[in-house]
Amino acid sequence: MKKLISTLTLIGALTMTQAQSYQTKINTDSQGYTYETVLNDKTGVRVYTLKNGLKVYLAQNFDAPRIQTYIPVRTGSNNDPEDATGLAHYLEHMLFKGTSKLASANWAKEKPLLDQIADLYEQHKAETDPEKKKAIYRKIDEVSQEASKYAIANEYDKAISSLGASGTNAHTWLDETVYKNNIPSNELEKWLKVEKERFSELVLRLFHTELEAVYEEFNRSQDNDSRLVNYELMDALFPKHPNGQQTTIGKSEHLKNPSMVAIHKYFNTYYVPNNYAVVLVGDLDFDKTIKLVDQYFGTFEYRELPLKKMVTEEPMTNIVERVVKSPSAPRLQIAWRTDSYGTHQARLADITANLLTNAGETGLIDLNINQSQKALRAMAYASPFKTYGNFSMVIVPKNDQTLDEAKQLLLSQIELIKKGQFEEWLIPAIINDMKIQRMKTVETADGLATALYGAYINGQNWQDELNEINEYEKITKADIVKFANEFFKDNYVIVKKEKGVNDKLVRVENPGITPIKLNKEAQSPFLAGILAEKSTEIKPEFVDFSKAIKTDKIAGKKASFVENKYNDVAQTYFIFPFGSDHDKELPLAMQVLEYLGTDKLSAEQLKQEFFKLGISYNFRAGADQLIVSLSGLEQNMPKGITLLKNWMTDAKPNQQVYEENVRTILESRDVAKKDKGRIMAALTNYAKYGRTSRFTDVVSADRLKQIRSEEMTAKVKDLLHMPYQIFFYGNNFNKFKKYAKPFVESENMKIPAKKVYPEPATENKVYFTNYDMVQTEMSKVAKAGPVNLKNFGKINVFNEYFGRGLSSIVFQEIRESKSLAYSAYVSYASAGEINKADYVTTYIGTQANKLGQAVNAMNELMADLPQVPAQFANAKNAALKQIASGRINRTNIFFNYLNLQKLGIDYDIRKDLYNEIQNLTIDEVTKFYNATIKPLNYNTAIIGKKENLDMEAINKMGTFHEVSLEEIFGY
Repeated sequence: MKKLISTLTLIGALTMTQAQSYQTKINTDSQGYTYETVLNDKTGVRVYTLKNGLKVYLAQNFDAPRIQTYIPVRTGSNNDPEDATGLAHYLEHMLFKGTSKLASANWAKEKPLLDQIADLYEQHKAETDPEKKKAIYRKIDEVSQEASKYAIANEYDKAISSLGASGTNAHTWLDETVYKNNIPSNELEKWLKVEKERFSELVLRLFHTELEAVYEEFNRSQDNDSRLVNYELMDALFPKHPNGQQTTIGKSEHLKNPSMVAIHKYFNTYYVPNNYAVVLVGDLDFDKTIKLVDQYFGTFEYRELPLKKMVTEEPMTNIVERVVKSPSAPRLQIAWRTDSYGTHQARLADITANLLTNAGETGLIDLNINQSQKALRAMAYASPFKTYGNFSMVIVPKNDQTLDEAKQLLLSQIELIKKGQFEEWLIPAIINDMKIQRMKTVETADGLATALYGAYINGQNWQDELNEINEYEKITKADIVKFANEFFKDNYVIVKKEKGVNDKLVRVENPGITPIKLNKEAQSPFLAGILAEKSTEIKPEFVDFSKAIKTDKIAGKKASFVENKYNDVAQTYFIFPFGSDHDKELPLAMQVLEYLGTDKLSAEQLKQEFFKLGISYNFRAGADQLIVSLSGLEQNMPKGITLLKNWMTDAKPNQQVYEENVRTILESRDVAKKDKGRIMAALTNYAKYGRTSRFTDVVSADRLKQIRSEEMTAKVKDLLHMPYQIFFYGNNFNKFKKYAKPFVESENMKIPAKKVYPEPATENKVYFTNYDMVQTEMSKVAKAGPVNLKNFGKINVFNEYFGRGLSSIVFQEIRESKSLAYSAYVSYASAGEINKADYVTTYIGTQANKLGQAVNAMNELMADLPQVPAQFANAKNAALKQIASGRINRTNIFFNYLNLQKLGIDYDIRKDLYNEIQNLTIDEVTKFYNATIKPLNYNTAIIGKKENLDMEAINKMGTFHEVSLEEIFGY
């Protein structure tokens, strides 16, 4: 009977997502523009090709009066010259520096100096004598000082932020460089003007300071274990192809010996209209938009691209082993080389990876390794590139396992695939999950825009992209077994990441860059024109929560409902108003539940049943709130809720499973104490709260070992008898109320007392933890006054103006002017609960020998709030436009309301912010700064290699304390 039920639920899960036939159709609009659409494409994407070869992807999404924009260029590090790796990435940075019209105060005087700098760099690159190279660099620094007098730093960012843009960024990878902005829909034409100007020419101004920032990014990558492993993996998988021979960040010697001539040549070769696209998804009119895009980008000339030399790898016939070392915990990765994106083999590899690990945690690795707790964590995934790709398996072993033993655990799962020892229903369930995830992805503007630019970069037309799911549906179990036996042989790369000293770190001396002077008040005629041009106004819309959220009772429990207007995916939340502050063992109970079954179903079978239904579950235990949620096809939500209740009610204790879980927890804690990112987070928390905090107040090892499994299942079962409310996001609330009713039990238990953790004053203490790394990271944190709703507008503009973002004063001074750090910011964070304290945080990530200079620069900035009226006006305008064009929708409606209640309000507070910011002056923000931020005392968290520290600079910050990992983690 159970097998019949499983089959029926699977059929039910697949019913609404049957395959569609997708075919391209050619259309012509009223203006004569030809475009492609795809029959049965619910996203309504239009693909235009302008006369100069430019591809334009347009789609509508009316969630908000905004447009997600991407400009993807079909070039990346794989096109770097062999003697100038990192060039594509560095060029990406330089495209934020403006043109002869944008960001120049006097182009006639600036250009000859930039030409002189370019000549000096050619001399610098050719020179082999170290002392002569230094002399040339000093001359570069000298001329750069003169050239900077005519440069206006960050003017591109000022132009873009003046539109109310958000998410301004770019990235470079193997075969792509992608430029990103999310803009208000009424600013589309101004955005096109700015981007047309940006793509019209390359001006390499402020070159040597940005080069040093890129080198800081290189240093960050040296401290990143994932990158260390990936570099070795790719190098071994692709011994000839640029995929493995040219890292995106580039080689150290190439970064320190750049050629401005080579960068200009690269730009002129690849940044041509027939090699990039414009992707726009959002609140747009098709006909008006394509006309505007043509008006601005249609003027660029088509240019032939160079014939690319095809590099073919020989088939791998043996095992290649590499070893890397770092202070973090050991782990291992195995990878096989695959075919390219969009190929049949790439799809077979993807399905196979999902048979090993998938979203439902029902794969062979999920169940046989993770669920069985035979390692700390293991996974598999497929990564197809434009050319070739890889199939990877990763494992973090337990303390008593060798890396070779961990390898055998992974390979044994491959053997099961080869023998066909996996459930046949898994393949259609995986494909069904793919459909659900795609449905959720393309309903958002960013999700659809990302899919479109991905298709463009990979050379896929939109029809092929949509039809890919049909190709997946043709794959059978026999296909996978055949593929596995032919593909998985002793032809892989294995990278062992051992704990130890990284002997491959590149440590360099500071080149001695003289800080440039920023022309903060200067403004190019181009920017002045952008700022003066009026756009049609977007009026803000604020949520009326009483209308947007319907409420009712389900067996006495409050139930709230927000309608899903987009698709048939529903979400159900059971929200408990208590968390780890009330019972610090509650998160443990929810974690243990994942490994337990019931009398009728094992833990593995429960995961399988959820996955068959197309339903995912989540347990999220926070400090003051526990949320148990389900997400998936609404038609299967009744079965999902029944399954969840049976699990919570009838979870079967298992002491052996629990004790294995404790061993996993304790070993995971040990791993955390070796990870740089987690150490920095723990150290910052320690600087903020001291010895006693919810972060350090963990369940002790002794207590973990004393707990009985029955205690954990009792906690889970008791939840159903405690206060909670229900939130449903879907289509049919009335139907939901009926099938959710059996879930509700009588409420006869009270919420445990809440533990209140102290928030001590910060008092100029410096906390340091030693870690072997190239960079040094520093975070300073100060406790401010209690949250005040009347300050929210000032805080919003302060962060925009002074502390965060590419056009902020901190970024300009620390990175653009002085090149002292890759990352630097100041952030004022308001408390999320009434009567709680706000906090101010400053952050700097830089080389150890620059830390003192960086701290001094930050201190100078914060001594008195810099007064730059034009920049303040721009920040204020940007904040207003972001609020005016922002919309709260989907589940965010309910959770925004829930969070606002913690602040004692029940309305959309953005209305207050908008009204406050409209009349805000720089004097008011300065008074706020002087009264609220300037007097604060800071505690400082620093992580780095102790021998590299400038103790004289550090002692000026406060009383120095070296703290142990045990102190900052609490175990």
